[in-house]
Amino acid sequence: MARRHHPVIRLAHWLSALGLLLMASSGLRIFNAAPHFAPKGEPPFRWWPWEGTPVPAWLTLGGWLGGARHWHFAAMWMVIVAGVLWLGWAFLHGEWRDFTPRRGDARDVIAMLRYYLRLAMQHPRQGKHNALQKYAYLTMLAAAVVAVLSGLAIWKPVTLGWLTDLMGGYALARWWHFLAMLVLMALTAVHVFMVFSTDPYALRAMTTGGYDAERFSPEARNARPFVNLRPAMLPLAAAGAPPPSPSTMETPDDAA
Repeated sequence: MARRHHPVIRLAHWLSALGLLLMASSGLRIFNAAPHFAPKGEPPFRWWPWEGTPVPAWLTLGGWLGGARHWHFAAMWMVIVAGVLWLGWAFLHGEWRDFTPRRGDARDVIAMLRYYLRLAMQHPRQGKHNALQKYAYLTMLAAAVVAVLSGLAIWKPVTLGWLTDLMGGYALARWWHFLAMLVLMALTAVHVFMVFSTDPYALRAMTTGGYDAERFSPEARNARPFVNLRPAMLPLAAAGAPPPSPSTMETPDDAA
């Protein structure tokens, strides 16, 4: 069984997962202190239909505004450390190529969608990550950049006034920050769903590193959500079974 993910990548993955969860839940508590995006005296914010409605308390972390801010900034450092680890390792060892969309990936996205919609019966060929995953990871990276920039604009609206103005002002900067969080959480939810419903063996690969692509990959199993979850069967020779002995093999004379 080959190692699929280096320990540095696995550490960065779980550290960022925990950090994003803490940042999202504490950020929602901060939002509840002022659950609206329109400045006072202005019409309701038209891009958020639940303007003025707080998030359910069970989704939040921190208990109060000050406590939530402490959690938010503590988790921020977890995400920064995870990001530096992942990006540094990926660029130094060339693993960024596994996540970068290439020529032809747009066509492969259509092929994957056709397969998941049962318009095609055979899983498209893929590498370590299929085309849909590559574009999802690229979208998550873009959303993370927006979250960081808008977060800085909210945190230091005077010192970084030029950045706040670039975001459209303080009120819109809050909206871009909130929207980036929604995109990140939505893609994370899809990612978790696909892991458990299509490639549960990826969970072990991200925990211990081991992964047998010939038996466990969705391509080898022709897997889609909740279909063909069991490992693929390998030919006897590939599975390590001894070849038949000459005495048990049929000869031309025997056949005659």
